[in-house]
Amino acid sequence: MFGLNLIMTTSASLIFNPTAGQNDPVEDLVTIRKILEPKINLDICPSHKRVSTNELTHQAIEQGAQMILIAGGDGTISSTVEPLIGKNIPVGIIPRGTVNAFAKALNIPIDIEAACEVILSGKPRTVDTATCNGKPMIVLAGIGLEPKTIAQSSHTIKKHFGMLSFILAGIKELGQFNTFETWIETENQTLNLQAVAVTVANTAAPTSLLAHGPANVISDDGLLDVTIFAPSNRKNAFFGAYHLLRSGFTDDATNRGDIQYLKAKNVKVKTKPLQKVSLDGDPIEATAVEVICVPRSLNILLPALDNFTFN
Repeated sequence: MFGLNLIMTTSASLIFNPTAGQNDPVEDLVTIRKILEPKINLDICPSHKRVSTNELTHQAIEQGAQMILIAGGDGTISSTVEPLIGKNIPVGIIPRGTVNAFAKALNIPIDIEAACEVILSGKPRTVDTATCNGKPMIVLAGIGLEPKTIAQSSHTIKKHFGMLSFILAGIKELGQFNTFETWIETENQTLNLQAVAVTVANTAAPTSLLAHGPANVISDDGLLDVTIFAPSNRKNAFFGAYHLLRSGFTDDATNRGDIQYLKAKNVKVKTKPLQKVSLDGDPIEATAVEVICVPRSLNILLPALDNFTFN
């Protein structure tokens, strides 16, 4: 842990994804600059097809950026922070995505003005990250139901309907009730069962429905949270989904035989037949999943509250 005196910070690189979320990118950038530029010398680095956010972060580090700010959704953040994992560089988050699960999990305001104020007055805290098949993971890896739901929510639909598009797609997929056999291996145990979804979470917002088998998902405990959703029929699938949603908002662990959960440092998941996989909200090609926790490896500026605790 280290202290950050923002008065001494004179420069920051702002990695800005103009295609993220539903808001007007020009208006958002004007708002960000209005709040931050009087106190921070901003280097605006917009992403585009020829230069990824990952490359922009590498360039910013090489140029000696004192702080990295990321304006985008979960996928943008996941890609951007890879070069920052394990480095002593503070990171500020300005949520501009559709879901913004990472920001919500860490109590970072979704409102852009409020998020900018956190950057100016917040406190750096080290949180866990993870790797999924060697790629950075900040939120979760979903197997089965979640990636199918994401696939049903096109970019255009998400632009117009936001989270509602995921909810409607999720209801539709639950009704299909597609199960698969899964083998889950951790450093302590191996499970084999039929499931509808397996979720391996590093962090999880209340809206990350399929990640909330446990009472809460702690962002700096050095452990991954695995939720196995294994209802026996469609009716139980809908009831189970309700219990998972309630758990996310109440921090009360689910108490159903068809929802199992465990904590581990490392998790391997195999399925038969092969299932779709999503990583931080984006689909990836994978025949199996291996997730490894990287404890307290990323410095994030968080709200400076005396009673702050991770969820």
